[in-house]
Amino acid sequence: MTAIKGCGRRFSNLVLKKADIDLKKRAGELSNEEIDRIVTIVQNPRQFKIPDWFLNRQKDFKDGKYSQLIANQLDFKLREDLDRMRKIRCHRGLRHYWGLRVRGQRTKTTGRRGRTVGVSKKKA
Repeated sequence: MTAIKGCGRRFSNLVLKKADIDLKKRAGELSNEEIDRIVTIVQNPRQFKIPDWFLNRQKDFKDGKYSQLIANQLDFKLREDLDRMRKIRCHRGLRHYWGLRVRGQRTKTTGRRGRTVGVSKKKA
């Protein structure tokens, strides 16, 4: 399950425990009924008493809901959030737009990958 984007080790373990499926089972060994149980738990985890702090999308900006996003939903929401931050010209949005570090890291000497580095010497 961890191969699915948006499902980490802890979330997948919790989902399998809620679905009463053996953690040692491989994906090909699952029956259709077990797969359906996993899908329903991942799609609406709050109904199966998975706590809000465990989910990867907490208090969504538009609707204020808690949810677990997987695969292309995660990419779409991330792009949407970055566009919103860039549109309102907030500091984080601008740093994302410029391709700089966002979370307060030092940038004087580190993170120069992809840019021209140092001073080029002239040939004498």
